[in-house]
Order: sequence, then C-alpha cells, then structure tokens
Amino acid sequence: MRRWNGWGEELTDYALHGEPLLEKWVGRGTPPRDAAFGDVIRTVPPSRLPEHPLLKREAEIRLLHARGQSFPDWVALRSGQITTFPDAVAFPESAAQVRELLQFARSVGAKVIPYGGGTSVVGHINPEASAEPVLTISMARLTRLSRFDQHSQVATFGAGATGPDVEAQLRAHGFTLGHFPQSFELSTLGGWIAARSSGQQSIYYGRVERFFAGGEVETPSGSLHLPVFPASAAGTDLREMILGSEGRLGIITEASVRVTPLPEYESFQGIFFPSFEAGMEAARSMVQGGLPISMLRLSNATETMTNLALAGRERLVGMIERLLRSFQIGPNKALMVVGYTGSKALCRTVRAEVMKTVRDCRGTDLGIGQILGSQWRKSRFRTPYLRNTLWEKGYAVDTFETALTWDKIPAYIQSVEAIIRTGLSDKGERVHVFTHLSHLYPHGASAYTTYLFRIPADPAETLLRWQHLKAAASAQIVAFGGTISHQHGVGVDHRPYLKAEKDALGLRAMTALFKSFDPDGMMNPGKLIET
Repeated sequence: MRRWNGWGEELTDYALHGEPLLEKWVGRGTPPRDAAFGDVIRTVPPSRLPEHPLLKREAEIRLLHARGQSFPDWVALRSGQITTFPDAVAFPESAAQVRELLQFARSVGAKVIPYGGGTSVVGHINPEASAEPVLTISMARLTRLSRFDQHSQVATFGAGATGPDVEAQLRAHGFTLGHFPQSFELSTLGGWIAARSSGQQSIYYGRVERFFAGGEVETPSGSLHLPVFPASAAGTDLREMILGSEGRLGIITEASVRVTPLPEYESFQGIFFPSFEAGMEAARSMVQGGLPISMLRLSNATETMTNLALAGRERLVGMIERLLRSFQIGPNKALMVVGYTGSKALCRTVRAEVMKTVRDCRGTDLGIGQILGSQWRKSRFRTPYLRNTLWEKGYAVDTFETALTWDKIPAYIQSVEAIIRTGLSDKGERVHVFTHLSHLYPHGASAYTTYLFRIPADPAETLLRWQHLKAAASAQIVAFGGTISHQHGVGVDHRPYLKAEKDALGLRAMTALFKSFDPDGMMNPGKLIET
C-alpha cells in the first residue's frame, strides 16, 4: 500500500542515524501534528462532474490523486489543508478510452490533468482553483509491453508503465532501458517523457530525448502518431514538441523507446578526493576525455560529511576515516561515485583509466571502492524514504537543481549555499545545505542542492519559509545563467522563472503550439506557462 501523505510504500522505511548531529546543525526538531486520513477525507467536496462509466468520483480516490511530492504538496497533505481536488479520476485501459474521456471532458467543460506516478516535485498534477470541474486521467492501467523488435532494439509500452514495469518486461527478453531516476520505483515512462527526465546512468544510456523514439498522443484536436525512424531530416522533429510538454498538448498513451542489451557487467566505485575542487577537476577531465563510464556523481565536502554521519555504518565509517588520514585526506574530503557498465574487459580498462585520472588529482578509492559503490547502489532508490523519517522527527528537507557550464559551477555553489544557509536567520533558524554534481557533460554539469530546516508548528509558516528559500535559490540560478530545471521539469513551482530561459518570444511560440493541439485550454492549465 502506498503512503497517502508521503513517499513510497507504507512498509518501507529509512532509519535515521545521527539525530544528535541534526540537532547540532539546525536544532532539535519537534514532530508535527499530521492530519488523519479519515479527517481529510471529510474535507473533499462533492464532485461537480456528472456520472460516466469510466469515472471514479469517490472521495478517497480523489484525495489520493490530489497532490504530488513537491514541498507545498507535503505541507498540504500532512496538515490536511488541501484546497483543491479533482472532481473525478479515470483509469482508461486503451487509447480509445482516453479519446472518449477527452471528448467527455470537452462536452462538460472540464479541465484535464494527466497522471502518471504522482511523483512530481514541482506541482505538475495539482488542480487549480477554478469554476470548471477537473478530471484527472491516470495511466495506471496502460503498462503493457505491446511490441518488441529485438533486431531494431525498439520496445513499445503503455505510457503508464513504471520503472520496475519497464525493466521487468525488458529483462525477460535480455534487454534494459537503463533509465534509473531516483523516483524509479514509482514514476512512469510517460511522465519521464513529459518532464524530460534524466536517469542516474544517463552518461551510458542517455537522457529521455535519446531513447524516446516515437509513440501515440491523444490531444483535444485529435490523435498524433509519431513514427519510429533511426534518423530523419524531414523538417521539425515532432517528438521535441512532446518532450517536456508536461501534459499541455495531450496525453501520451504509448511510447516506443530505444533499448539496450543487458550488460555483461556493472559495478560502482567510491572514490575520495582531498577537496571538492580536486574531485571536480578529475570529473571534468573524465567526461571531456570521453571515458565510457555510465555514471559519475560528486558530493561536496558538506554532503560527504552528512552522508557519512547519517549512514549508520559506524564500523565502516570509522575504517574510512582512519584510511583517509593515512592518505592525508582531511575534513574537506569529497566523495565521488563512478559507474561502469558493459563488458568485463571494457570495464576493467575504463576503471584503470579512471584511476589514472584519480591519482593525478590526488584521489584514492582506499582499496574499498567497490564496497562503497555497492553501498550506494543498495540505497539509491531508498534515499527518498528518509524524507518521511525526517518529517516525522520535525525536519523539513527539499532540493533544487540546475545545470551550468563548468566555468560557473564553483561560484554558483558557493553563492547559493551561502544564501540558503542564512536564509532563515531572521527567524532565528539555521539551514543545513549541501550540493553534489549529479549528471556530467563535456561542457558542464548538473548541480543538485539539498537543504534541511526545522518544521515550525504552523503549516502556513512552514510553507512561507520554503517559499522564501525556493525564491532565493531560483533567483541565484537565473543570475548565474543556469537552467531553472535540469531534471525536475517546470510545473507550477518553476513557472515564474521560465521566461529568463525561453524569452518572451519563446513563450509566445509555446503558447501558440499548445493552442493548436488544445484550442480550449483544457489540458493541465497553469502548468509550465500561465495560459
């Protein structure tokens, strides 16, 4: 059973270690008083939609599809102060039923919200307050692998297939998509496409724009078929209109993706550097040199310290600290995780080249690099569960991310962390903040920042403090010329900052594009752009 007001499955938890350190960093947390499910159910208003065979109008189903996983969503769900709900939820089992639902919505003047895994962290699936009723269309029953061309290595799925759905069905044929965002266990193929997702091993398998080959989209103006080609010079690539469209054009019902044979070998290696700057020099050298690694992640000193302190592996962490001292690596240490994917021979060769660069930059894997890499691999999809644990201890945690060219990254991280660290000082509160490079490219990298602060007693005050920190971070991203979103999409939370990236003319062009597919403005209004 999935949590109704938090992340993931109810039976999965993430134990919190090092609680005294949290008190040292930001103060003692006070567990908030969360609203009970039964009490929140009673706040769901009557549906404004008429009955239809495909619609579910029960209050429980509408509540479970009312919010995603953004920080404002969490405040609303935990406090029970949810102001808008879909008027009904539908679970179509075919593209024909999606077409029927869109026709129904148009006939009754309803707005439509496409719903994948409900994992949006920027407000993609929230109904707006409006006079019109809202229909949420869940893709949860469109998950099947319908076609698989092994010779061309193209697979076609229902867009509601989650990460585990996709991988299980492909692995039965000896293949993988290799798309592993942190939300892997819950997020969907259609959602990945609509929000331009990036998986943890994108250096090897590619971002979504690399593997999205074609598919089917149902729009208010009709059905759009995107055929699969190995390449085309026939004008505008229509797939680009769907990538990152966030439900404004229509609903992706089927997606064809380029897949890869299961690798012979895969491993991850932990490596320490004496400083974040030394690690960044090594990382840039590796990606600009074209080393065929599958993943590279680099934590700054504060994140490295935080992760070790909260790991709960006291004997292992103690051994690491002793070994680091023998290598004259002190408190400014930075942890890198490198992924190797492919044949055993290739991975062996690549690892040797990686270690040459590591040594040149004064780094070391301490002789236990694969143990550290294995620990990271085991926890990579469990880490979001820590958010539940922290909240219940009285701590709020959120993230923001961007991508910048290499020359801007050091100054950006220093500036944005300083602003967030002191962002609540007028309230007498401290913020713990740290950053890692999550995805690397020859010309730059994604900087992913996490911050943690104490939850005040009043939910409205909690939201105000988050809004202040979010606005400060977003302003820094824009000031340094970064993208407002490298992998989370735009939704509602990033919408005010999109003009800086797209310019006024670009936004007018996007508006015109959306109107051509959705002339009545019924699809996911208020997301991505204003209209």
